[in-house]
Amino acid sequence: MSSEPGKTLLAIARHAIAQRLGDDAPAPDAAAFQKPGASFVTLTRSGRLRGCIGSLSPTRSLCDDVKANALAAAFKDPRFPPLGALEWPDVKIEVSVLGATEWRNCPSLADAIAWLRPHRDGAILEDGGRRATFLPQVWESLPDPNDFLAELRRKAGMRSDTWPETMKVGRYPVLKYRET
Repeated sequence: MSSEPGKTLLAIARHAIAQRLGDDAPAPDAAAFQKPGASFVTLTRSGRLRGCIGSLSPTRSLCDDVKANALAAAFKDPRFPPLGALEWPDVKIEVSVLGATEWRNCPSLADAIAWLRPHRDGAILEDGGRRATFLPQVWESLPDPNDFLAELRRKAGMRSDTWPETMKVGRYPVLKYRET
């Protein structure tokens, strides 16, 4: 864990899940996180993804956003069954706090590659009612911008071998806090 705010955000996420699983420990002090904020909460177990849900824009307090996303990652991620009490002790939590998204029309793949900052930015692709995002952490497993953007298009339900001229690309910074 790093930094006091990070420790508190991780504790907020952990407490929300633990409470749902029946733990009645007192909640961490969340007074510092009442301003609007957007977050993603990622759960891993034995180094493998176990759930990841988040918000791209701040619509509620950061505290409430982290709680809601922690619960959703644990119990509502459609890729996984709900988290069980037996799995819980082995789960590690990561909280990503998103900064403001900057948008640009990118009529070509080259424009998008020039706009994004690998390993620094999260990315959002949006076109024709389809939308998907990758957190900056995804650059670790997809370091090549062509591969990163092809997988992001696939995630959005777009063809990964074409690039529409109407594509909008968003980029956003992230402050990441991870349990060790």
